[in-house]
Amino acid sequence: MDEQIGKLRWRCRRGMKELDLLTLGYLERHYSTAPAEEQQAFAELLELQDPLLMSYMVGREAPADVTTARVVGVMRTLLNEPDGSSRPLAG
Repeated sequence: MDEQIGKLRWRCRRGMKELDLLTLGYLERHYSTAPAEEQQAFAELLELQDPLLMSYMVGREAPADVTTARVVGVMRTLLNEPDGSSRPLAG
């Protein structure tokens, strides 16, 4: 599992700092307790190009797949976490 997490962590490195924060935030806070289908959906999200992933994060577009949409919803909650890590994204 550690090797898999390491690979996912590397794939969380994006071209946009905001996406780095959201993808790494999900990986660190939610991935290990997520059901297998959500873990797979997260891995598939990391395959997307940054503009589409950002569109999902700001709510401009929504994934057609229900499981992927659920993961995106969890990632979007990271924008308002009470630990002071709230980061507004331009939409």
